[in-house]
Amino acid sequence: MEIFKSRTALMVGEDGIKKLNNANILLFGLGGVGSYVFEGLIRAGITRVTVVDSDEYSETNINRQLYATTKTIGKLKTSVASERAKEINPNAQILEVNRFILPSNISDIDFTLYDYVIDAIDTVSTKVEIAKICYEKGINLISSMGTGNKLDPTLFKVADIKKTKVCPLCKVMRKLLKDRGVEKLKVVYSEEEPVKINYDENSEKKGAGYAPASISFVPSVAGLILAGEVIKDLIKGSKGND
Repeated sequence: MEIFKSRTALMVGEDGIKKLNNANILLFGLGGVGSYVFEGLIRAGITRVTVVDSDEYSETNINRQLYATTKTIGKLKTSVASERAKEINPNAQILEVNRFILPSNISDIDFTLYDYVIDAIDTVSTKVEIAKICYEKGINLISSMGTGNKLDPTLFKVADIKKTKVCPLCKVMRKLLKDRGVEKLKVVYSEEEPVKINYDENSEKKGAGYAPASISFVPSVAGLILAGEVIKDLIKGSKGND
């Protein structure tokens, strides 16, 4: 489409457009971070994306997830994202995987089919497994760290996991990755100290505790940073784990 050969081509060149058109991307998660990753990729000219997410939209998603509206409540996130992509670019080829991925079933996905993998999920055990697989197979990967309980989007940084600080999730991930023999992982993380939240009996439960607090302009920024890093790496032909 000409839309991806005009203003975008001025930034990345015709060769860059071809690289983006030909890339095959695997995206885990379509939440507050992942939905903005997806949008950034599609609008930049990426046409092939496999989206992995088992959830349907709910009211609690509306404050931060790009495709969550009163009209999409109850709809599968993957289906809504796919429809959105084709409205932006009719040539988009979106593969929907409506499954909750855990280390026990992640082998169902063939990572070797993809030029770049993006981790925008919350489950730590799965994040570690994704990192291990990509590290061992030499597949480009970038991973989102925590965006919950954050209020300052200007404090996001891109770095190897070993060089991160402040972020509680990074601390946990560093140890687990070291135990699994994963020596590098490119991440987007925040150096903001988590905001202290006073939960009450009406707060949304998640797992063993409460769901992190969130606001519209923090996970969205992280998602677009992730998309930008992927696009820049693809254009340069560099490794996301370098």
